[in-house]
Formats: sequence, structure tokens, C-alpha cells
Amino acid sequence: MSIARALLRRLAVFAASWLVASVVVFGLINLLPGDVAGVILGSSAKPADIAALRQQMGLDLPAPLRYLHWLGGLLHGDFGRSAIGGWPIGPQMASTLGVTFSLVLLSMIVAVAVALPLGAFSAMRRRRASGAVVSGLSQLGMSVPAFLVGLALVLLFAVKLHWLPASGYTPLTQDPLDWLRRLVLPVLALGIVQAAVLVRYVRGAFVDVLSQDYFRTARAVGWTNRRALMRHGVRNAGLQIITVIGLQLATLLVGAVVIESVFVLPGMGKMLLDSVATHDLPVVQAIVMVLVTLILAINAVVDMAYAAIDPRLRSQTSTGPDEGADE
Repeated sequence: MSIARALLRRLAVFAASWLVASVVVFGLINLLPGDVAGVILGSSAKPADIAALRQQMGLDLPAPLRYLHWLGGLLHGDFGRSAIGGWPIGPQMASTLGVTFSLVLLSMIVAVAVALPLGAFSAMRRRRASGAVVSGLSQLGMSVPAFLVGLALVLLFAVKLHWLPASGYTPLTQDPLDWLRRLVLPVLALGIVQAAVLVRYVRGAFVDVLSQDYFRTARAVGWTNRRALMRHGVRNAGLQIITVIGLQLATLLVGAVVIESVFVLPGMGKMLLDSVATHDLPVVQAIVMVLVTLILAINAVVDMAYAAIDPRLRSQTSTGPDEGADE
């Protein structure tokens, strides 16, 4: 029963956060300078024609009413239509999600696969030169933008070595091998930078484990550092690592916007930048709201994973802070 209450509580927080975010997104987008009707008709359009188009698009309605119409559409899966092309936003955006999800998930897999062993290695050898080298490289990696890493990878593997394509995208269903080849460089560009960030947090989590009594007890009975760390450290450091992975997934969604433009990937980020360039505000508004929803959903999943990993969080949710303090 406590698990069900914790789940409902987190879902309620997600719903409230999403509603507040929708108000913020709608308000900020509508505060941007420029008139969509004027952009569509051009600078030579007559004021009467612009006013007629504004009325046709519902832009003459009060902002609260326009927000409610937009919110009602979102709740029914209707993201509206492009102000420039008139095409429905939902289907077009859905076709870009697969590209963005592939990029983000593969990048996170690369980041975790690199960061977990390097972070554990750096923690176990924190007083040696090899551990200091890993920490220094992670600091360096954190300071380099993903797009700069992407350009360096293109110069090396596409321009000089001719091993991989520099840009473009092939759907997975069309040619799985070419799909993977075209994603290698953008995935590495995002994954390397995120791995550098994760190494620092994984190292900190494992260093904290090394100072705990249960770890020292395991070492006292004859276990090696590696065995004790793998047996007890991974689970006990799991909360901190899951938190960072969740935050980095949200960062990867934002980073994908730039990387998709660098590698000319037809993802949601490129669609967003193209819409900003043409002042297609309904498309910008829809994409930003989808990105916000994904970030909120990731945070909600991280919270639920907390409760699954650490039973103490479930008991605190069910008993409340005062009861827990009395016990």
C-alpha cells in the first residue's frame, strides 16, 4: 500500500509540475517579439490582411482563452498546425522523435559504459597517479562542448580517415548497418562529454562507499577491494548514480539540439532550430513543451527508482516525517 501511495504522490507532483510548465512555456513563447501573421504574409502585407489572418488563426483572442484552447489540444494529442506550412505538428514531430531518442539513449549507454569502470577505478586508486590522471581527464572532458568534440571526430574519422560518414541519417528499418554507422560520431560526441561528467559523480559515490564500516568489514575478512566494491558498493552508490544519470538524460535532450544540427540529423532538435529560424512559433511551442514533458517524466522515473532501491524512502513517504522522527 505504501508503494501505491508513493506512486500516486509522485504522479500528482508530475501533473502539477507539467501544468505549471505549460503556463510558463505558453507565456514565454507568446512574449517573443514579432507577429506570426505578419511573418506569414510578409512585410508588404496590408494591415487589414494581417488582421484578417490573425482572426483566422485565433491570435486576436485573449491570451488565457488561447492558452486553454492550446492546453485542451495537448491533452487530446493535438499539437496544432504550423503557422508557416499549415501542416499538423504532431505527426511531423513524431517522425523526429525516433532520431532524437536513438541519439540520446545510445549516447547515455556509451557514457555509462565508460564512466562506471573509470569512476570505480579512479576511486580505488585515488591516492595514486593513475587515479589522478583519470580525474584530470574527466575534468578536461567536462570543459569541452559536445559540438566541438563532434567537429574533431568529423575531421578525424570522416575527413582524414574516411571511416565514417560526416552527416546524414538512414532510418533503422531501411538499413540497420548504415543507421548505426551514421549515428556513431554524434553518439560519441555526446557520450564522451557525458561520460566525463558521470566519472566525477561515480568516483565521488564510490569514494563515499570506501569509507563506510561495511566496506572496511568486508576488507577485514579478506575480501579484495574490487570484490568488496562490486558486492556492496554498486548498490549503495546506486542512488547517487541514478540521480546523476537522470539529470544527464535531461542534459542529453538539450545537447541533442546542437548535435543534430552539426551532423544534419532530422531529429527534434533540428526541427526546433529550423522553426526558430522561420519564426514558426506554434512548432517551437509544441517542441519545447514536449522536451519539458520528457524532462519532467525522467525526473519522476528517477524518484520512483529511489523508492524501489531504498526501502527507507518508501517508509518515510508512508509514515511522514514526524512519525519517522519519533521512531
